[in-house]
Parts: sequence; structure tokens; C-alpha cells
Amino acid sequence: MRTLIVVAAAVCGTLLSATAVSNTDAVLEWNSIMVRTTAGQNPFFQARFAAITQLAVFEAVNAVDKDFEPYLGTVSAPAGASADAAAVAAAHAVLTTYFPGDAAALDAARDTSLARIADGRAKQDGIAVGEAAAAALIAQRTDDGSTPPQFYMPASSAAGEWQPTPSCPPAGGILLQWRDLRPFAIKSTKQFRSAPPPALTSERYKRDYDEVRRVGSIDSTLRPQDRADVARFYAATPPVVIFNSAAAQVAVAQGRSMSDNARALALVNMAISDAFGSVFDTKYFYHRWRPETAIHSGGDPAWIPYIVAPCFPSYASAHASGSGAARKVLERLYGPRHHFITLSNSAVAGVILQYDAFEQITRDIDDARVFGGIHYRFDQEIGGELGRQVGAYVFRHTLRRAHGEHDDGEAD
Repeated sequence: MRTLIVVAAAVCGTLLSATAVSNTDAVLEWNSIMVRTTAGQNPFFQARFAAITQLAVFEAVNAVDKDFEPYLGTVSAPAGASADAAAVAAAHAVLTTYFPGDAAALDAARDTSLARIADGRAKQDGIAVGEAAAAALIAQRTDDGSTPPQFYMPASSAAGEWQPTPSCPPAGGILLQWRDLRPFAIKSTKQFRSAPPPALTSERYKRDYDEVRRVGSIDSTLRPQDRADVARFYAATPPVVIFNSAAAQVAVAQGRSMSDNARALALVNMAISDAFGSVFDTKYFYHRWRPETAIHSGGDPAWIPYIVAPCFPSYASAHASGSGAARKVLERLYGPRHHFITLSNSAVAGVILQYDAFEQITRDIDDARVFGGIHYRFDQEIGGELGRQVGAYVFRHTLRRAHGEHDDGEAD
């Protein structure tokens, strides 16, 4: 099945995700709540919050079920503790800690979820396990490098050097500190640093420069409507939202257990966050200019990208890296294709995307950034490669099955 873009009269909800798919699995229910609660955050902070939340849920559920190797291994559960209560309490405790302004809504959601569980010792023990797991993950991420904010101001205006673009604050490029974010699973953000970008005199650079110049301007007549739609959609929809929704839909379709779902969502969100840290190491190591800066320098100062460029270097693409990492994990867990995934976002009214393979999503993301005018094609390809390396490492080295069984997806 090819990507379908369907114009609808209305789009219900922010995204077709676990809210519509399942309200009986506590892990999927609270994953959807996590996505809603973190919405509006910078995508990189959102990925960090998502990884902490889903790891706390995993650690709590796994302390009860013991199906996988633990992440921290410091949380234990009494015999008979409720895994459902543990999942609810873990997610709730993490989210209320980081988003106290949403406490009333989160408390009401917790009460609704816990009301489905019979009162008694198992429920109380599960709540205690979940709260312990949340406290352990929150403590583990203290002083992880996500703050204080750091900025980058270029020391040179030489050809190829990144320069501030219209979205930048006076301090310069944002999120410089993200290159040193302590990873969740990989050894270092430098572990998968990309090779250098193509030289400005290379045929590859010239070809990709010409492509984005032709199809990426705000007034381009060479951008098909379907590519304009994906450019707008993926500008508004970050990897955490996309791939948590995809994971939930496929997990329900395949009838995966709550324990499996807790592990899958932890792996996906760790991979996204670690890929983001890795790509910022690459970005600020090479500090390569955005297409609009290059095109202005090339003699077209009026050229404006269709999508506003984020305020940091172009090489490599962060959206491609986070999405590539999630894709690799999901392919390992569920197989690469023969799925039915539907994505929509009320911020991009009238666009619904349907896919049957995870690779189709990342291909659309690649097109979205090029047709949006904010990335060269090689930014996308190298970013995706970086992400897939991170995702493969995360899958291979963390949260492995406790009894040595293999997953059903893609082989090593």
C-alpha cells in the first residue's frame, strides 16, 4: 500500500492513537496521556520526558511480571502486585512531577484508571511499585545535561558555515547543550557521529542544493500538493507523537501483552531521545548552513522556505534521526511491513496519512523536510542512517527478554 492522503471534513483529536485504539491496557492508555501532556513541548524535551515516563512504566510493570531484563534493577514488587496499578502510578507520578500545572487533569485520569482495578492489597502494592519506579527514574535523570540552555554563535561567515535564521533568538543557535545530553541507552552522543557532509564543490551537494532550491521555496510551482501536505504535517508532528501512535496501533492489531507494550514504548522513546542527542553532536560538530542561507549566498536573497527552519545547523536532520531510530526499533519488534497505521493531526486539518510499512513514514518525513525547504536530501539520508544505528543499538543492548527468546520482527 502506498501512502494515502485523504481530505476529510474534520479530524477528530490531536492524533489517531491509543486513545481510540485501547482503553483497557493501562500502558497504552497512559502512553496516550503522556503524549497529550507533553504536547507543545520542544520536540527534544518532549522526547526526554517521553523516555523517562515510558521507562518508569516499563520498570514498574516488569518488576511485577519479570519478562525482561530491568533497566535500573532497583525496583522490586511483592508477589501478587497489580501490574495495571503499577503502570498507572508510574506514569502519573512522572508526569505530575514534570508538569505540575496539569496535576488536576492527571489526578482525574489516575482516579479513573485505578477505579477499574479491584480494591485490595494487590492494587495498593502495585501503586507503591509504580511510584517507586517513577522516583527512581526521575532521580536517575537529575543533572543529565538537558539544562541549563546553551547557545551557539558562529565565529565565521564563511561559505558552508551555519548562520542564524529568522526563527533564532539573539543568543544564536539553540539546544547546544543537547549534544552532551546523558544518553538513556547508548554509550555516548558521540558514539554514532556522522561522517562529514558533502563538500560544497561536490556533485552530491550541487544536486541536493538544486533540488531544495527548486521545490522548497514558499512559492514553488514544482511542489505537488501531496508533498506540501506532508511538509506541513511533519512540521507540526514530531517523532514522539508519530511513533508512539504507530506503536500503539500495531501493538493492538497484533494483540501484544501489556508487558510487551511497556517494553516496546520504553525502547521506542529511549531510541528517539538518544538519536536526538546524537544528531545534535553531529550538528554542532560540523555546523553546516541551512538551505536558505546557502541560496541567499548563491544570489537569491528573496528565497524563503515553505516551512520555517529550526534554529540550529542543518546537518544532519533531527527529524530523520529520531524517526529512523524509532523505525528501527519498531521493525525489530513488529516486522517492517504489512501493518495498517493511520496518522492525523488537528493542527493540519484535512490531512490523514495511511501507511502499511514503517519505512513509508520515514520516506515521507524525508520528503517533508526537503519540500519544506529546510533540509538537503543528504541531511535526511545521513540523519536516518544515524537514527537507525542508534535504534539497532538500543534494541540489541537494553530491556532484553529475560529467558533468551527472540522477537518476531527483523533478524539481527
